[in-house]
Amino acid sequence: MVDLFLEKVLVKNNKDRDELDTEREIILRLQNRILMLFFASGDCERCQDFAPTLKDFFKKLTDEFYVERSAQLVLIFISLDSSEDQQEKFLKELPKRCLYLPYEDPYRKELGVMFEVEDLPTVVVLRPDCTVLSPNAVSEICSLGPDCYRNWQEGAELIDRNFMMNEEFDDSKMRSLTDPIRRIKYKVEDKKKKRKDDDGDDDDNDGGGGPWG
Repeated sequence: MVDLFLEKVLVKNNKDRDELDTEREIILRLQNRILMLFFASGDCERCQDFAPTLKDFFKKLTDEFYVERSAQLVLIFISLDSSEDQQEKFLKELPKRCLYLPYEDPYRKELGVMFEVEDLPTVVVLRPDCTVLSPNAVSEICSLGPDCYRNWQEGAELIDRNFMMNEEFDDSKMRSLTDPIRRIKYKVEDKKKKRKDDDGDDDDNDGGGGPWG
């Protein structure tokens, strides 16, 4: 996902129009997150009708008023407007936390071709590795609301950003899934080695005592 926007400029939909224009800023904002690419145009009536639903959906997943911890979700508006004024007007209908590509960036249209966008509005949902999780989640968002994020989270196998911060899972305690198997294997091998040492020459030992003698 990060690679998709490296060397691009993403603008925050706030009053200052802050820009993310360095590799570090892009990575920090997009890494390990599910990405929603919202393809729309201000002169599209269906887009205008869908915008309030999308705004409510995104706010309920990322606004601290609704959730204790923001979802690992990024919304990027990909304008297919015919003028910059039209894009600016439509941005006022979208969440303040969303990002967008500048109007003068031709990459807007390239992304439309890349993801085969034919109908508006379209919300392409991407996993953190840039693979497509949903080619168009508009109907899913309308029918399920914020609940569909849980499905995306499972489908993306998203790593909880707070997981590694928990002291309970620090480096000294982290174990791979195969560790229990290896521990059992080594324990058995150690026992075999110990028995062999105690037995001496094993079957060739005619003393017959062994460890049980």
